[in-house]
Order: sequence, then structure tokens, then C-alpha cells
Amino acid sequence: MTLSEIERALIIKKIREFAHSRWTLGPLHGISHWDRVFENGQKLMTAEVNPLVVGLFAYLHDSCRMNDMLDLEHGPRAAAFIDEIRRTQLAEVPDEEIELLKEACRLHTVAAKTGNSTVDTCFDADRLDLWRVGITPDPERLATEKGKEIARATDYAPLINSVTFLGHE
Repeated sequence: MTLSEIERALIIKKIREFAHSRWTLGPLHGISHWDRVFENGQKLMTAEVNPLVVGLFAYLHDSCRMNDMLDLEHGPRAAAFIDEIRRTQLAEVPDEEIELLKEACRLHTVAAKTGNSTVDTCFDADRLDLWRVGITPDPERLATEKGKEIARATDYAPLINSVTFLGHE
């Protein structure tokens, strides 16, 4: 089953609203971060990348965090959560995309690169937003060529200097 661009956009919009409605932590890993991950994913898009998976990843990859600090299990929890909402919120999403989405969520905190262009695009979409926590994205630690190009071409200093970290100036 192939979804149209409009169908994909509607599914992603529904998941964005759903994830945001249940979010209880602060903004560090919340909707503004997810929107930037979505935008980064659009910039990283190539012909072989699945846009639905990248869009859904933006709004689900951090949705099961227990805190805004170190929480290495939030990726596997997000993958398990995808199974929980598979027949409701994600009912229109084909199985192949669900499996890629679960892999991207499960591995995004522990793997540098998988060799799958869609999963690696998800990783870089998230990593290009590390500046929000005071980390300059390192081109050598990104998984895609486009991600590396964006990191090399971006001056992160003004972005990092404009951020208040966890409520501290």
C-alpha cells in the first residue's frame, strides 16, 4: 500500500498532536525539538529515504522519555510504544514503515549508523538539533552525507549561546 503525500501529511499531523497531548516533561525534548527534528528530516530527504518514517520519528523518538537528563532506554520504550499504538494511532501505516520506525527509535541513542538511509536520516535529523543542549553537531558523528554537509555549513555558536539550559542562564 502506497500512501499519497496528503495521506502521509495527515498521519504525521495526527501523531504530532497525539504525542504533544500526552507530553508531561518540559520543552527540552518536547514539541519544539520534535518540530526541528521534522524540519531537519525534510532538509536531509533524498529519493531513497521514506518520508513517512522520518516524519513519524520526529514526533515519537523522545515521546517515552522519563526525564530530560540521561535516559538511554527511551528509544526502546518508544519502539515498544509504537507497538501499543499500532492498531489505533498508526493503523494506516504499512508494516514495513512501522518496522523501520521502530528500528530508528530503538537505536537512535546507541547506534551511530545503520546503513539504512531512512534510519540514518532519522538519526541525523535528531543529532542536528544537539545545539539545544550545548553540543555542536560533529560532522564526523553524523550518518548521512547531507547531515555532514549541514553540520559543516552551520555556525552553531549563536544558537548555543541563545539557549537557556534546564532553567539556568
